[in-house]
Amino acid sequence: MKKKIAIIGAGLAGLTFANLIKKFSEHEFTLYEKEESLSLDEGYGIQLSVNGIKILNKIGFKKVNTEKFFHPKGVDFYSISNKKICDLDLNHFNTQENKYTTLKRSTLIEFLKDDIYTQHLRFGKRIREVSKLKGKVLIKFDDNTNDLVDLVVVADGIFSNTRFFFEKKKNEPKFKKAIAIRTFLKTNSKIDINDERISLMMGKKCHLVIYPINKKKELNLVCIVRVKKYDPNNIESSIDKVINQNSNLKNVFDGNLKYWPLYSTPKILPSSHDKVFYIGDAFNGFLPTLAQGAVQSLESANELFNLIKEENADIQNSYFKQRLERAEIIKKRSNFNFFVFHFSSSIMQTLRNFIIKFLVKKKGFLDSYLGSVYKNK
Repeated sequence: MKKKIAIIGAGLAGLTFANLIKKFSEHEFTLYEKEESLSLDEGYGIQLSVNGIKILNKIGFKKVNTEKFFHPKGVDFYSISNKKICDLDLNHFNTQENKYTTLKRSTLIEFLKDDIYTQHLRFGKRIREVSKLKGKVLIKFDDNTNDLVDLVVVADGIFSNTRFFFEKKKNEPKFKKAIAIRTFLKTNSKIDINDERISLMMGKKCHLVIYPINKKKELNLVCIVRVKKYDPNNIESSIDKVINQNSNLKNVFDGNLKYWPLYSTPKILPSSHDKVFYIGDAFNGFLPTLAQGAVQSLESANELFNLIKEENADIQNSYFKQRLERAEIIKKRSNFNFFVFHFSSSIMQTLRNFIIKFLVKKKGFLDSYLGSVYKNK
């Protein structure tokens, strides 16, 4: 049966769901975004493991210019002193069709919006009120427009404003006492790394990840630093915590910096409304230390779409059960990496490095810890 669907939020999750609905169903939909334009931050890089690329290939990702993304062959592990510990081969998880990919977020957004932008996307739409009406959901916006729909798909992020209108139980994101600092490097000359691979540098209460985002080998750098509180006016003190461990890293923070506090959702709660579904970070926000944030947005959109397409008799419970299982795995492993990457004790760092060096060559471990995530088994 043809349905009318409102999608709230034009980030990766909302745009992916919109593309799936448009390409593989007859359902009518509108994508509502509260901002006046899409966020196209040029310096923002993302990693997409094979489980995400598989979904994107369904909706035509192969048409994207190959110069605009990169396939890193592996991950190199370093101490904060830039001493190499070991490496991990990403080809272990790749297939001929689906390969680990890094790119600018703006490149992915541009691709996802192509078939949606004119006909289905509405900007400046802030929800004022929601209500039930004859088995449907009536959404009223601040601009005095409204939409009566069969289903609402909420994709407006970890600080979802839309969730407030539907859920009585509060599930406020929790500050994880860490910040992310991101910048964009034109060259790797400032540090000794391989610019065709992902580099992970682990230090005391911090770590850095550097990777190429296109064939030009422009590099994205993100640094996670533990802090007691977030002070946007004193980012220098957080940078000093890194530089004090390796003065050669000073120059990588010379460019245009973006920074923000890290949050995660304390609980994973089901929707209390049978017509309302949460995808992406609106379903569950977790730390970026497994590099699965973008991919889980794609996965959740794909899971929900498949259930709607199949006309599942109990979409809400089926979706929550599937997504909960995946989200709990990702959350636990992200939290574990967050803990392990930031050891303060030199003894614990040495032990960690020894164990990682041993495990990255063990097929059984790779298939269990990363393969089950990347291949979505």
